[in-house]
Amino acid sequence: MLLERIYDDDLAQAGYLIGCQARGEALVVDARRDVDVYLTLAARHSLRIVAVTETHIHADYLSGTRELAATTGATAYVSGEGGEDWQYGFEAVRLRDRAVITIGNLRVEARHTPGHTPEHLAFLITDGAFADEPGYLLSGDFVFAGDVGRPDLLDEAAGGMDTRFGSAQQLYASLRDTFLALPDHVQVFPGHGSGSACGKALGALPSTTVGYERRHAWWGRHLEAGDERGFVDELLDGQPDAHAYFARMKRQNKEGPRILGPLEPLPNLTSDEVASAVAGNTAIVVDTRTPAEIRTAALRGALAVPAAGKTASYGAWVYDPDADSRPLVLFVPDQDTAENVRAHLMRVGVDDISGYVTDIAGLPTEVPAEVTCAELNSSNVALVLDIRGRSEHTDGHIPGSRRLGAGNLLWRLDELPREGLIVTYCQSGTRSSVAAAVLRRAGFTVAELSGGYAAYKAQQSLLHRSDG
Repeated sequence: MLLERIYDDDLAQAGYLIGCQARGEALVVDARRDVDVYLTLAARHSLRIVAVTETHIHADYLSGTRELAATTGATAYVSGEGGEDWQYGFEAVRLRDRAVITIGNLRVEARHTPGHTPEHLAFLITDGAFADEPGYLLSGDFVFAGDVGRPDLLDEAAGGMDTRFGSAQQLYASLRDTFLALPDHVQVFPGHGSGSACGKALGALPSTTVGYERRHAWWGRHLEAGDERGFVDELLDGQPDAHAYFARMKRQNKEGPRILGPLEPLPNLTSDEVASAVAGNTAIVVDTRTPAEIRTAALRGALAVPAAGKTASYGAWVYDPDADSRPLVLFVPDQDTAENVRAHLMRVGVDDISGYVTDIAGLPTEVPAEVTCAELNSSNVALVLDIRGRSEHTDGHIPGSRRLGAGNLLWRLDELPREGLIVTYCQSGTRSSVAAAVLRRAGFTVAELSGGYAAYKAQQSLLHRSDG
């Protein structure tokens, strides 16, 4: 048996390739949309991908199940659980609780584990060449290392109304009746790691065991005591922001993401071609430089999506293909970077990219405004905007600031003042640069807080020491 974890640091997302080497067959679970990584991995191990499936209708990235099935000819399997409202809208084999996919000597059993979502499945794996009992669980967004999947995303991202309470109770029952009914030795491979918004306390470990989670996870004491109310209360308290683009991911994943097929290399455009398209309002430039570089000379009207780091996340925060049909042009240093950025943006359904440009001569630039901590009390400051996450704001923030997470900013611009200066800040400056570009494009007068909250906190510490 081969079990390979394919991890995307950008979205903190894990997919898996499970192979029977004796038969040369493989199953991929929770694929992302740029599927070459699975094809390369299968070829390296002389495996043929014969089946593709996913644990649930994802909210944080666009599923590659259809793309990989179309590319390889593999059979696609999806959940048939969850009731009428949670049925997929594309052709695939439906899996019900305890349905089995056979891959050579491997037995992959679907277990219905509702709570994070109503249709959620986990996959229990038995390596028939060595054992007659399960040894592994692909838990998706049901159980993480140190945490469980959040049950409130249906309210936040799918238009639900107070479904979180019933979903939390379902999650409690899934833990009690399915997860904790497994032997302690079963190794658990979750669908996300630390940094994902699909839970509030995800660990960074790539795997865990049923026994370890039973004994050490925060929820274990509630299950041991039969305390459903305590579990629900603690689970729902302090969940992170659900980014606005999650609603689009839910809808597209349920309907079935568009199959892209083989992609042609992106064309290298001239600066004159890009300048003409921007002037004609037929394209949007995405500046992929670092925040430090952008602060020296930002492209006027461009989006800021750094190529290093959370490219997919930032891209989904600042561009909504449902609301803007203009294609994107990537400002990058070279073609390799352009193709890498395109692959990341595909993971969140940002597909319409007309090319890339490496020379911006002739395109208008501006130096983004910055203010220091000492200038925050200026009379022209209409709003100090904290674009960090909920828990960061709770841990400490600038007095009088308003929090609006960067992942929701584009969808809530109408809540911001059109008169006066908006000062944005995050922890150190990257998210603030991304958010400030959104505001500049929308016509707001905006400045970034130099050094972010870290600089503000350091200044306050110095003031306290001097006062003492």
